[in-house]
Amino acid sequence: MELTHFDKNGEAIMVDVSQKETTARSATARAIVKMKPETLELILAGNVKKGDVFACARVAGIMASKRTPELIPLCHPIPLTSVSVELEPQHPDQVHVIATVKCTYRTGAEMEALCAASVAALTIYDMCKAVDRGMEITSICLLSKNGGASGDYKRAEKEPTK
Repeated sequence: MELTHFDKNGEAIMVDVSQKETTARSATARAIVKMKPETLELILAGNVKKGDVFACARVAGIMASKRTPELIPLCHPIPLTSVSVELEPQHPDQVHVIATVKCTYRTGAEMEALCAASVAALTIYDMCKAVDRGMEITSICLLSKNGGASGDYKRAEKEPTK
């Protein structure tokens, strides 16, 4: 298998997808935000001074997915048909961010899903940093993808360590 974002001289290129078939595609990514148990309780009680952490993180993730080609230099702008960002509290001290992106296009939406999960996690950090600067964002990864010539992918792993 060879890297696709380089030409025969090793120069960075944007992959030509013009000959690829347009198909339905989806991708799901995850990020985990580790925090103090007290921070998670503040979030769940709605007592974070900046506002509703989960609502803001969800919107930030959706917005980020739509801006992915502005952030990742060789990423194609793709017409997204659906973006969802789920925030799953994991007691006592984590939030799992799960982002799913769908499109019908010539290239997949993996980067958009990863970008959505990452920015949603960063938003949680931003909104809660006044009470917990030690938060950690970990385990950013692609969980699954469907569609396209390379076929389906599903991450084989155990549950993330708590």
